[in-house]
Amino acid sequence: MHRTDLTPEQLCEELLGRKLTDVDAEERRVLQRIASGQVMGPDAQEEASLHAGFGDRLADRVAAIGGSWGFIIAFGVVLLGWMLVNSRILEDFGLHPFDAYPYIFLNLMLSMLAAIQAPVIMMSQNRASDKDRIAARHDYEVNLRTQLEIIRLHKRMDHLFEFLEAKACAQEGEET
Repeated sequence: MHRTDLTPEQLCEELLGRKLTDVDAEERRVLQRIASGQVMGPDAQEEASLHAGFGDRLADRVAAIGGSWGFIIAFGVVLLGWMLVNSRILEDFGLHPFDAYPYIFLNLMLSMLAAIQAPVIMMSQNRASDKDRIAARHDYEVNLRTQLEIIRLHKRMDHLFEFLEAKACAQEGEET
């Protein structure tokens, strides 16, 4: 993309037929980028990762692990193992359960895990929605920029056709 000789104000008047103060901030930013010749800003993933702190990255990892089939299967195996170790079947082998049948300690551990895991997953979901918002803003900017460039090219083509038509009329006038 090349730098244009027009200011954002002139581009706004020419392409949109409005004053720069009448357009919203998103359109203003696109017009400024077109005027400066800047291709694009950072994409959605780059922008989201620029603002991600340690807690955000940790929440994403916990949600990725906690929301996987591997975690569900491993957790099911741990629960079955816990129940097996604490069942009466093992008393025949001389092992005594440390958390017998109602599994009160297991219940406590599961409740604590849920109390910790739920907010972490919600943080990750909030971050995902922020990424989606950034991506939507980026898509809007690309679409608006494309639309403005098409309007600009259309105006150039109209000008070119008018020029060619005038030149053809001038040549016809010379021939007669």
